[in-house]
Amino acid sequence: MYKSIIKPLLFFFDPEWVHHTVFKSIKIAHKIPGVSYLLRATFTIQDKGLERKLFGLTFPNPVGLAAGFDKDAKLFQELSNFGFGFIEIGTLTPKPQDGNPKKRMFRLPEDEGLINRLGFNNQGVEAAVKRLKKNQGVLIGGNIGKNKITPNEEAVNDYIYCFEALFDHVDYFVVNVSSPNTPNLRALQDKAPLTHLLSTLKGLNDQKDKPKPILLKIAPDLSDDQLLDIIEIVTSVKIDGVIATNTTLSREGLQSKNKEEKGGLSGRPLTKRSTEVIRFLVEKSNNAFPIIGVGGVHKPQDAIEKLEAGASLIQLYTGFVYEGPGVVKQINKALIQKNA
Repeated sequence: MYKSIIKPLLFFFDPEWVHHTVFKSIKIAHKIPGVSYLLRATFTIQDKGLERKLFGLTFPNPVGLAAGFDKDAKLFQELSNFGFGFIEIGTLTPKPQDGNPKKRMFRLPEDEGLINRLGFNNQGVEAAVKRLKKNQGVLIGGNIGKNKITPNEEAVNDYIYCFEALFDHVDYFVVNVSSPNTPNLRALQDKAPLTHLLSTLKGLNDQKDKPKPILLKIAPDLSDDQLLDIIEIVTSVKIDGVIATNTTLSREGLQSKNKEEKGGLSGRPLTKRSTEVIRFLVEKSNNAFPIIGVGGVHKPQDAIEKLEAGASLIQLYTGFVYEGPGVVKQINKALIQKNA
């Protein structure tokens, strides 16, 4: 029903408006007694064979919701009823910011993709913390970034602020230096600034009674030499893993009319490249650290390919938009059948 009726209707309207409208609708629907139970019964699969133990955490299944969908931690509890094993909130910044001017999200229906140039629009980390305090058992990742007005030389302070604010309320952290929509942010992926940033956060984390896993989210547009630098940094600083990958600036092979819009491209066009990055990191590092695979996961086979390339977990966002909530269950069912 989603792909034949609901999606065509939603795709008549501006994607960012649809996103917020669907959020409100899901929130209202969950106030009706029995809706939470009904959604869990419909979309969730509980099977010990799906469990993954990673970073000292137990993930009920390996399919997560990528950052960007629930930026402000407004809907993580409700979204968990659609079968996700974990939810990543953010990207969050110390201060609230509006992001880039609208219109800033564009569908590419012929390519099954999305282009966004949102620019870390969020209500600030403190607002998210208030909501996360009400969490009832959802495994949460906290994706953190810097404010647009913060110069790169001072960026580490923004990440420290978010890290400390979120520490008691998330299960793992993701350091986002790979969004293409904040000016000069990707320069923080260079070896010296990235080593400094991750070393600082690792030092703070090691001082905690119970340190939290720290992962680095990287761009798909890095060269092989840059990916080798990432491997060296991750293994030398000894953070816990990598998320591969964020959105891409590439427009190769696109057919849709919105293909020239500025911003990060996600969805089906990213499937192959994100899997290539996963495989490269696994092979060149000799599987030295866990990887969460994200980018173009629309079908069960996409998820299986990323896991076979060496990812330990996978995430989706654009695939959730194009395929509907049933895709999480489809992936988990396929994984059970594959391992049977």
